[in-house]
Amino acid sequence: MDTQLFEYLQSYLTDRRKALFKEVLAKRTRHFTVVTEDVYQLHNTSAVMRTCDVFGIQDLHVVEEKLGKRVDREIAMGAQKWVSLNRYSSIENCMKNLKVQGYQLIATTPHNESTMLQDFDVSRKSAFFFGKESEGLSDAVLDQADGFLKIPMYGFTESLNISVSAAIILQDVVTRLKKSGLPWQLSEAEKREIEMDWTQKCIKSSEDIIKRYHAGKQTGYQGKKQ
Repeated sequence: MDTQLFEYLQSYLTDRRKALFKEVLAKRTRHFTVVTEDVYQLHNTSAVMRTCDVFGIQDLHVVEEKLGKRVDREIAMGAQKWVSLNRYSSIENCMKNLKVQGYQLIATTPHNESTMLQDFDVSRKSAFFFGKESEGLSDAVLDQADGFLKIPMYGFTESLNISVSAAIILQDVVTRLKKSGLPWQLSEAEKREIEMDWTQKCIKSSEDIIKRYHAGKQTGYQGKKQ
């Protein structure tokens, strides 16, 4: 990353905003991540993105194999700025990518021999898969999952809204992770990369500013920001 460019762009931010970035990044993790598979209701995926932000999950993986819809920015309430969104047109590609990154694939389902949430081992890097509202996860995910997870339920209803399920699971596993002593934090390089991304998203006309910065480097002149 261009350190000089990073410092130049940071000069457009207030000290309060820069301090907030560092405070939030210190609580971010990639030990856990979340996957939504062909979720019909647009607002559900957007709500899951907001949930990821709330509980410090940096990455959300959205599989749009059958439904090519964008995340609803209004529902996400600004979370699209802070959560790294990874989009896939194939569930197989998504699972392969996560495996390469060292994640175990955890299918959330009330069926099968699922582990109860309170008994889930938080020590391993895990990707939590959430499926379609009416049908659940595909056979591809269920067949290749490394484990199954369910939320304890005591009523007649055996399923929850996807965003509610994600919130319950993430609140539990993240809380236990941060009490565990495991190295769950982002690396310094990851923090700097994300901070650069956030900085650009917070500056109006950042692309034009970056172009002027590079033009100034070529001519040997760095103009002051206006």
